Amino acid sequence: MPRPRRRLASTCIGTVTAGLLATGAALAAPGEDRRGGSDTAVGAYLDYGPPGVARIPYLSRWLGGREIRVGHTYLPGDQWAGIEGNVSFLDDWAAWRLAGDDRMFVLNVPMQARNEERVPDREVARLIRAGAQGQYDRHFRRLAEKLVALDVPDTVIVLGWEMNGTTYTHRCGPDPENWKAYWRRVVTAMRAVPGQKFRFDFAPNRGTDAIGWTRCYPGDDVVDIIGMDSYDQAPGRNFDEQISQPYGLQQHVDFAKAHGKRISYPEWGLFRNGDNPEYVRRMLKWIEQHKPLYHTITDYCPHGVWQCKENPRSAKVFRDALTPESPGPVIPTPVVPTPVVPTPVVPTPVVPTPVVPTPAVPTPQLPTPAVPTPAFPTPAVPTPQVPTPQVPSPAAPSPAAPSPQVPTPQVPTPEVPSPAVPSPQVPGPATPSPVVPSPVVPSPLVPAPEVTAPVPSPAVPSPAVTAPVPSPAVPSPAVPKPEPTPTPTPPRPQPKPEVPPANSKQWCVPLNFGEWLSKLVGRQSVCVQLDWGKASGFWPF
Repeated sequence: MPRPRRRLASTCIGTVTAGLLATGAALAAPGEDRRGGSDTAVGAYLDYGPPGVARIPYLSRWLGGREIRVGHTYLPGDQWAGIEGNVSFLDDWAAWRLAGDDRMFVLNVPMQARNEERVPDREVARLIRAGAQGQYDRHFRRLAEKLVALDVPDTVIVLGWEMNGTTYTHRCGPDPENWKAYWRRVVTAMRAVPGQKFRFDFAPNRGTDAIGWTRCYPGDDVVDIIGMDSYDQAPGRNFDEQISQPYGLQQHVDFAKAHGKRISYPEWGLFRNGDNPEYVRRMLKWIEQHKPLYHTITDYCPHGVWQCKENPRSAKVFRDALTPESPGPVIPTPVVPTPVVPTPVVPTPVVPTPVVPTPAVPTPQLPTPAVPTPAFPTPAVPTPQVPTPQVPSPAAPSPAAPSPQVPTPQVPTPEVPSPAVPSPQVPGPATPSPVVPSPVVPSPLVPAPEVTAPVPSPAVPSPAVTAPVPSPAVPSPAVPKPEPTPTPTPPRPQPKPEVPPANSKQWCVPLNFGEWLSKLVGRQSVCVQLDWGKASGFWPF
């Protein structure tokens, strides 16, 4: 594979390029947009020392503000001192790396001194065995300490790159097994340094070259990334053959996937076929499709596109593909207002509908008269008892009905014996429960003592009585069922009983049945007719 031009810079040149770095950083700030949303970090090898650091912002500006996240350089492999990191430009790269959290520092590390002196295979085999026995561990330990001291312990170490080829002294072909053992010792020695976070990238050439690169793979425990250097050269006459050839691009992707590793492309670019824009287009498409951890194009002639003016068509393809897509000016679409033709609103005449009132005919409220059904009790007519000479006062039951008071009749003068007719007292507003009275048997008038004629009444005359004393009306104890008491009305005045004429043979006493029963049966009287004729011997005149 092509050899990068690695020239050590003097202190003076380093000072000048440090100034260019500061100026360039102000000229082109890295952009934020990443095409396709890929997390692949983009970089380029621009120079091994401070000039390479200083050119990064210019490359970013040329790419329309694309952020250059990968800084890539090589340690010189002519002496062990260079492999141990005793070079001044590591300070510049460490400063660049620490300026951004998302930046990545990729460092190619040779595994042997005199790495580009075309050492024969027999000598290479001896050096490999020495390394497998641990004779060079101290050199790599010193390098790890140097990187940790520079505060770049996460550096990506591309150790013994292109080991399947014939260019470098650290090649694998002369003794693959001891070469793998040598790799393991280097990784173990560097990982033993406190504070390290290194990632080791196993990066062969594309294709078989001197040996199939899978025969040199040292193991998953000492490899973090599986990379590949791929230039536009044989084997493979076109890009499709570069994909499908043995140990080509497809086998590289498949092998890394089988081992659970991320892929990378530390070196790629033009070479044998000159300015080949189709190769650049296809390679960038492949990278976008498989999303490696990072890729860096080797940007010097004949491989590059920015610093090499011999490849203008390829440079245009590279630039167009990696320039962030920026939105163009927004041209407002003219809005042509649609004329609004007012539609005349023809009012619809509202014809009022006459409201014919429905006459409200009141429904007369006819009260249902509560007609009390009169209960006609069967009056219990007691058998009249013949009173003894002593007239007992009949015991009247005590319903609420008052007993009428019968006044003592006036004794008539000798000429006209006119017995007074008793007037019963009218009860008050409180209407008593109706009582069905029994027929009153009046006591006969007792004649004067001088009269000896027999009295037809069963009553025995008292010798002390000079005038007839009527007995009061005794109501029957039988009480009819009370009916609902109507609204009390003022008592009507009772007509005065007709007074029988003096010297009449008939004496009548009115009966009091109560107001409501009197309405039903009428006014009743009990009359006793006495024959006081002249022939009777009782007639006083």
